[in-house]
Amino acid sequence: ASLISQALEQDRFRLYAQTICALAPTADNTAHIEILVRMEDENGQLIPPSAFIPAAERYELMAAVDRHIVRESFRFISENDCEGICVSINLSSSALNDDKLSGFIKRCARKYKIRPNLVCFEINEAAAIASLANTRRLIDALKADGFRFALDDFGSKLSSFNYLKNFPVDYVKIDGSFVRGMVDNRIDHGMVAAINQIGHIMEMKTIAEFVENEQIAVKLRDLGVDFAQCYGVSRHAPL
Repeated sequence: ASLISQALEQDRFRLYAQTICALAPTADNTAHIEILVRMEDENGQLIPPSAFIPAAERYELMAAVDRHIVRESFRFISENDCEGICVSINLSSSALNDDKLSGFIKRCARKYKIRPNLVCFEINEAAAIASLANTRRLIDALKADGFRFALDDFGSKLSSFNYLKNFPVDYVKIDGSFVRGMVDNRIDHGMVAAINQIGHIMEMKTIAEFVENEQIAVKLRDLGVDFAQCYGVSRHAPL
């Protein structure tokens, strides 16, 4: 807990970006990047999210980390030419229970003169379902200003399609466990096809995670999936 608190105080969180690539020219004329975060220890070594986020959640520090990432991402957008780029920022499960977060985000947007439609907040499906009412309240509050939303890791829960009706998001990110195996596994292929079709019926754009090679990308294009994201498409780089 003290290491995370010190990292916040000493500004030792490092932002990275990974491109989300359009699979077809007509999918969207907006470029997309997802903000990823690493924590730097006292020796300058980078610590991945899987190593510090569980501790931050446990010691109730994740809300402060979320706000730091939002603030620094907005600062980056304000200081660089991000016109025509949609910047995705992940929100943790703690953020969904922070009833003051939407106000904080709106104040940051005014401070840094951010146009809300340049920002997309990503929420993990499991976290959204666990905090259904809070998630809907946060989405409604921020979408009213023009912010976008994506439901991350979609399809990992058996009840996914039922819950999708409750979240007026702009993007659905198809869970990578289906995408990774869709070339050789008919069931995985069928799940990706079903999620893509339902997403499009609900007028949402679809993003496939874990697109690790061109064979997967070809299958996704055949299905009409809008975007792809993974090391096989674009590696992350420092922001």
